[in-house]
Amino acid sequence: MNTTAQLSARERINTLLDDNSFVEVGALVTRRSTDFNLQQKEIPADGVITGYGIIDGNLVYVYCQDKSALNGTIGEMHAKKITHIYDLALKVGAPVIGIIDCAGLRLQEATDALNGFGEIYLKQTLASGVIPQITAVLGTCGGGAAVLTSLSDFSFMAENGAKLFVNSPNAIENNFTAKLDTAAADFQAASGAVDFVLEDDASVLSKIRELVTILPSNNEDDASYDECTDDLNRLVPEITASIADSAAALKEISDNHYFLEVKADYANEMVTGFIRLNGMTVGAVANRTEVLDGGGKIIEKFDGSLTTAGCYKAEKFVQICDSYQIPILTLTNVTGYKATIEEEKSIGIATAKLTYAFANATVPKVNVITGKAYGSAYLTMNSKHIGADLVFALEGAEIGMMDAKLAAQIMYEKDPSVIEEKASEYAKLQSSALVAAKRGYVDSIIDAASVRKHLIYAYEMLFTKRESRPGKKHGTV
Repeated sequence: MNTTAQLSARERINTLLDDNSFVEVGALVTRRSTDFNLQQKEIPADGVITGYGIIDGNLVYVYCQDKSALNGTIGEMHAKKITHIYDLALKVGAPVIGIIDCAGLRLQEATDALNGFGEIYLKQTLASGVIPQITAVLGTCGGGAAVLTSLSDFSFMAENGAKLFVNSPNAIENNFTAKLDTAAADFQAASGAVDFVLEDDASVLSKIRELVTILPSNNEDDASYDECTDDLNRLVPEITASIADSAAALKEISDNHYFLEVKADYANEMVTGFIRLNGMTVGAVANRTEVLDGGGKIIEKFDGSLTTAGCYKAEKFVQICDSYQIPILTLTNVTGYKATIEEEKSIGIATAKLTYAFANATVPKVNVITGKAYGSAYLTMNSKHIGADLVFALEGAEIGMMDAKLAAQIMYEKDPSVIEEKASEYAKLQSSALVAAKRGYVDSIIDAASVRKHLIYAYEMLFTKRESRPGKKHGTV
């Protein structure tokens, strides 16, 4: 029974794609297995509708599981239909969108179903970094099906009716659904497993349409563009009031204040998402020390340190941008590493992964230091030292080892009377953006209001950037 929140499989496809653009592929495919009386069961399209269509002029391939056909379970032919769609998408260089609503493996087909799962995993692996992969969970997505979402570039989930889990909440030791629903959208979003959470089917599908329009179709696309109707020389004086909340700052910078935030419910001390500059899609990564509400009131504060979760969030996003030739922008305001026992278990590895992602990326990379940039945490945040093409610093930015007063206390611990004097001297000689600029570590010190036009000119200049790297199979970080 349909509601306004949950649609049938065909309704989902028709809502996702432009009107009358869907072309079905493999409509007559059905199961071959006859074990356990399967020959007596009617399974239309073997539980999955596959084909291609158009989203705002962009070709996409789509598969949508049909829970009305044997609960959308994945069997041999079901999987073959999905892998065939991947083969076609890889040949022409177009995104694949998967809509998940299934009860998992088809038990009657056992090892054939397992083989099908493995073949889908293989196709997703081969397609990773070649064509964008988007997965929407609009019903049940459990066990091995949950791996499909994490193998994708972007994952969506509906608050109403969607469940995502590897282990059912009731199967987890000392837990049950009434106590903690680990399969719910809010839990999965807070853990970083899902990029976007929307209210219902229609909202999810609408947001997927938006994402498709700003992404390149494949890794050989130069970039994704839209006509820019904003003033290229527009000043952004309002940015000074929102610089601590980098999500708000990015909206000020972007064409027509456009910002599509990714993983908005996870690791809020790090912001990731897409903006547009002169019509070009740019991937943004930014430290955040405050979260502001619509009225500019502070509702959450952070200490400016790198965290494990924030590093993992940013690292995945940078990898995606680099894979699809999307330029990268960072807004840096970082004081060091989060210092807790739990963080100490993982922050070294997480920071190494983020450092590697930025250093390994060959797309245009621009960094704007908006506040403090201290120690090796600053190096990690797309600094010139690890390969940023251009680095700007806002007036008043601080770049150095640590807070000047703390440095003075360490150096002159036996002579506390000179701490204030030496702190002032240290700030002037070692911790200012001007000192870094004199050494070539910063390309320009700019007024905050002019940051938008400086970024537009920078990316225009870097548009034809080419950078070669040592020949190797792949890195190991």
